[in-house]
Amino acid sequence: IEPSTPSLRDFINCLDQQSLPRVLQICSGVYFQGSIYELSGSEVCLSTGDLVKIIGLELLSVSCEEIDTGASFELPTGYLGEPLNNNKDLPYSTIEEIVGLCPAEVDACSSLTFISQNDLIIDNFTLPAGKQLTLLSVEVAKNGERLARCQVVEQNMASAEILLPLSLRGEFYECQGDRGYTLQEIMSSSRLSCRRFRNTNENSGSLLVFSPLYEISAIMHMRKNVVKFPSSLEVDVQDVTGEFQDLVFITPLSMTEVVSQPTESFPTMAEILDGPEGNQFFNCSWFQELQRGRHLVLHSFGTTTMILASTPKGRKGKQYFIISESYGGRMRRRAREFESVYELYLASSQSPGLKVSVTRHCEAVEEEGMPALSVGDQLEVLGKALMDGLKDSSGAAQKVECLICKQTTEVDEEDEEDEEDSKEISLPLFMAGHFVEKLSDNKKYKLADLVRNSLPIDIKVVTRDKELEKDPLMGLPALKLEETFTETTVLTSLPNKPDQCFELPVRWLQMSLCFISDHLPWSSNESPELHVERVTEVTEKFYYEYHKLTSKIEEPPPRPPKRKPSSSEVPKKPSKSESKSPNFRSAVTKHLDNLSSKNMIIILFKIQKTCFVK
Repeated sequence: IEPSTPSLRDFINCLDQQSLPRVLQICSGVYFQGSIYELSGSEVCLSTGDLVKIIGLELLSVSCEEIDTGASFELPTGYLGEPLNNNKDLPYSTIEEIVGLCPAEVDACSSLTFISQNDLIIDNFTLPAGKQLTLLSVEVAKNGERLARCQVVEQNMASAEILLPLSLRGEFYECQGDRGYTLQEIMSSSRLSCRRFRNTNENSGSLLVFSPLYEISAIMHMRKNVVKFPSSLEVDVQDVTGEFQDLVFITPLSMTEVVSQPTESFPTMAEILDGPEGNQFFNCSWFQELQRGRHLVLHSFGTTTMILASTPKGRKGKQYFIISESYGGRMRRRAREFESVYELYLASSQSPGLKVSVTRHCEAVEEEGMPALSVGDQLEVLGKALMDGLKDSSGAAQKVECLICKQTTEVDEEDEEDEEDSKEISLPLFMAGHFVEKLSDNKKYKLADLVRNSLPIDIKVVTRDKELEKDPLMGLPALKLEETFTETTVLTSLPNKPDQCFELPVRWLQMSLCFISDHLPWSSNESPELHVERVTEVTEKFYYEYHKLTSKIEEPPPRPPKRKPSSSEVPKKPSKSESKSPNFRSAVTKHLDNLSSKNMIIILFKIQKTCFVK
């Protein structure tokens, strides 16, 4: 026998709400395979074969139709008009159906009277046809069978009680009494709502049929929230509750929802429903594994302290990493290089007592308060102060931010009479320069020890992390540890390598998963020892998006103001003949006399080399 496939509306109209939830299968209709419809604020896709679990109904309105005339009109759900009589000409086939005429809201059922068109045989007792039976109550026997306790009224007004199984079949008619049903009572009974009625004051009037419109609350496959749609959708359905009584609908979880699950839910198996396609944040091996349909082992979740790091720009461009604080490699500090006094100031604000060496000669510009610096000069940053600078049009000196440094000039080893020359100087923040940090040790550090100090720090990894199969930081010429941050992560591995774990940063992965009931890839008594990938290479996009989120993008250092030199200060470019003349050579020699002996030797060597090449 083929199962019936009524329309959704017909099924819902005759549904006993006490039997919810019910599982329905979509059979056919105008809502085609894969189509999406906006229904009551929700996008609903109904495809043939889909399973829908009905969990609630809410009456929206009632349509009333006159059978004789075909006229129809809407009635509000709270309609309080004349009571309605059930049409006594339509039979019921079981005691359960006739009992169903008693609405759920009615406490007493004594007003319900009915007759049987045929003799009823109960055990060894025969109840003649036509006897009036008044329903008293519904009881449950010891064996779980449901029974209707009814009163039989004889002609001599004597009465007796009888128990009738609700499954008892026959041809039953309700006795027409004075009592009618309100619209609310009719709608609350699945069997009453399927009957025909007349107005109690117009027994000869047209038969009325009521067609309620419900808002259905349902759970659907691959939907996070309860979906609501009207019962008027033109689809055919089949009740498959018996086959799928314990059906668990798949609920997609975002990464944020994964970490909101109870801790006792882990470890667990999960399946990727939607991978992070289009994500441009990661450049590592595990990211390539996050494909739709792939299974993962989710071990746990927690908060991980990480360090953002970058390399200097090289032939392959800059590289960026996020490194777990538990990274086990060893590293040496590497001298930082600075190309302006402003950079010195930024570094000194994080590393008090910063010491640097001057790597390029700087001429003094007295008008702007810029002192002379020679190659090899040692500077120790003492602090920042406001100093008098250029005068404005009124003749008042402008205040300029300067870095106060202790300057120590190298002494010629051959000149025993000279002593170390040390003094305080002020360097305007806008001043350009070339400096390299002075380090006092060559010690190998753990990452955790370095990040306790102020960042950023330039380092070089000299001993790899032995826990890693391949340490991507080993062999890099330099690495800048920029700053620490915390991320909520999910400790994950692939089923074929359950002990090789990686941490999924929740904030940076837009993907959906669902928990599945597959067994974990190890025996219950032999959970593996976990090895965690501690270095993740990220992209330049991640680097800049991170700074956008944290608002830590530093403003570039102020550019030095442009000077307007007088005509006497503008050097005249010598011609080729002038550069070879004795007068030109004497001018160069005179200029070199003003320089230190060490710088003079360097510059003379460059001039001689240039002349030799020519």
